Amino acid sequence: MNEVLFQIGGLAVTTPVALAGATGIALLYALLRFARSAGRREAAAEARELEMRLADLNRLQAEMAGRMQTMAEIFGSRQSDLARVLSDRLDGLSDRLGHSMVETTRATGESLSRLHERIAVIDRAQATIAELAGQVGELRTILSDKQARGAFGQGRMEAIVADALPPNAYSFQATLKSGVRPDCLVFLPNGAAPIAIDAKFPLEGWLALKEAVGEAEEKHAGQLFRRDVIRHVLDIRDKYLVAGETQDTAFMFVPSETIFADLNERFADIVQKAHRARVVIVSPALLVLSIQVVQALLRDQRMREQAHVIQAEVGLLLDDVGRLAERVAKLETHFSQTTKDLGEIAVSADKIVKRGRRIETVDLDPPEAARVPAEPGPEEAVLPAPIGNYRRAGE
Repeated sequence: MNEVLFQIGGLAVTTPVALAGATGIALLYALLRFARSAGRREAAAEARELEMRLADLNRLQAEMAGRMQTMAEIFGSRQSDLARVLSDRLDGLSDRLGHSMVETTRATGESLSRLHERIAVIDRAQATIAELAGQVGELRTILSDKQARGAFGQGRMEAIVADALPPNAYSFQATLKSGVRPDCLVFLPNGAAPIAIDAKFPLEGWLALKEAVGEAEEKHAGQLFRRDVIRHVLDIRDKYLVAGETQDTAFMFVPSETIFADLNERFADIVQKAHRARVVIVSPALLVLSIQVVQALLRDQRMREQAHVIQAEVGLLLDDVGRLAERVAKLETHFSQTTKDLGEIAVSADKIVKRGRRIETVDLDPPEAARVPAEPGPEEAVLPAPIGNYRRAGE
């Protein structure tokens, strides 16, 4: 309704102003015409016509003002509806954005938490890998030093033997009559000769074989390894197989399952020569199995040694069982006598009950002739009836 139609000299002309100006101009024009025709006869008629036109103009202006007011109200209501709709949509959009931001924040927090956990796991794994790398480095240092390598094999062998056998069943670094000192002697039961175990396996040749590059170098390293092992097997046979002092079989301990498997797979001839020389090559697992067999033999010997004790205890147990049987028989006799006595007691109790019932049936009322005709006074004592007047009911 207040829309600007045009401007005149900086003055904004709106629709109501324009209508008012138009009305004024129409009035001015009508007055001029009326002035010009004042002298004419039609002045009255034109005046009436002018009034009618002014009335029509006023009516049109009133209608236009009403329509403009209606349009203003409609525009106002539409504007308020539009503002409300926009506000609702903005509120919904704000809620969705807020919820989305909360969900995104939560998901991001969970992802960061899982990421931290995985990083922690990776850190622990890295620390474990670093520790293993250090241990591998230490093992490599041990294996590179011949003296340290021998101590490593000796330590593993001693741990296996000491864990399975009692202290009196083995001896480390014992000296034989010939002056040699095997790494371990395992004593067998029944006074049998002990078994010698050697833990100084030659690893130089095997390490050189693993580090060999090329077929020629690998072949040369294999020959050196075969020569060293066979020489060590012969040394064990010559030093530790002493007739009457040790068993005719000795163990050569290999401190690694990998080396043992490689030796049996690629150097079967060495294993066969060792068997012919009565030297058994054993890995940690085979040594454990052999020690368990010795442990079973020692246990069986101890059981046989204690067999006479067991027999004596069984004899005493049988004597105790015999005495128990006699006492049970005596107790059964006592039970039989007790049962008989209880039966006789039951018969006596039955007779007593019957006599008590007969006593209950005795009539204690006096006969008619013995009754006193007059009632006794309050101070007179009532004497009982003579005893001879007692009679039984029914007589």
